[in-house]
Amino acid sequence: MIYQFFTCDVFTKHAFRGNQLAVIPEANGLNDEQMQQIAREFNFSETTFVFPPEHGQTNRVKIFTPTSEVPFAGHPNLGTAFTLYQNGYLGNMQIPLKITFEEVAGLVPISITQEEGGHLLFELQAPKSLILGAEIDAETVSRALCLTALDIETRRHGPRLASVGLPFLMVELKDREQLERARPNLEAFQELQAQGVCMLHLYVWSEGEFDLRTRMFAPLDGVPEDPATGSANCALAGLLAYLDESIDRDYEWRVAQGFEMGRPSNLRARARKQNGMVGATWIGGNCVQVAEGKLYI
Repeated sequence: MIYQFFTCDVFTKHAFRGNQLAVIPEANGLNDEQMQQIAREFNFSETTFVFPPEHGQTNRVKIFTPTSEVPFAGHPNLGTAFTLYQNGYLGNMQIPLKITFEEVAGLVPISITQEEGGHLLFELQAPKSLILGAEIDAETVSRALCLTALDIETRRHGPRLASVGLPFLMVELKDREQLERARPNLEAFQELQAQGVCMLHLYVWSEGEFDLRTRMFAPLDGVPEDPATGSANCALAGLLAYLDESIDRDYEWRVAQGFEMGRPSNLRARARKQNGMVGATWIGGNCVQVAEGKLYI
């Protein structure tokens, strides 16, 4: 069998920046084992496989890292929507438009609009409401990052699990110097894995072009560092809105990620709080196509 594939960079307007994604837009006939092998072959943080819908939505989408299937992820959804639109798989649908993907975590609505200058903007709404989990000891977390416990900011929250479809341990650091110095320690990551933590999302507050700067490590899942993590920043938006004392408010943050690894990414995170509860979170950005080709299975 021959399968068409495309690759794109997500959360950027420029090739070779942002987060890489491979998309197989017509994946009928592939089983889970084959999809896992293909994801390992591309060796991007994620590869997506698109199928006809099962519940009346636009498409069913399956997402694989090099080591496993995941129920939801941010940049794979945006990059898949971009690829399908860019290459005619959505037919004659006109911008602005909304599509919905069926995924393991639930339904993922995605809006496609056009910015000034002609660039397309893709934004998804997370499939789940914010779920907060346990706090993890700062000393253990600091060892996993080759930092000290004093480098971790705990005034607003200690390292804490948060999810809007995929769980991440949210870790606020003191300043950008600590963010740049952080490195994954595999032995300490195994300690965290025993506590149910696989992915660490670090952040610091920033000034100027960006409101937040972030990094994400998941070395035990085949992703030593991710250049742009939509699902993590979406959950971070939910956590920050939760921590704010406002009862009703819309939030928006400009997020920089990937600069430390030479793949600068620009993400737009939003959250909405109503009656003191975080009701919805969104993540958005631009995409650019990089390559296309054929897979021979």
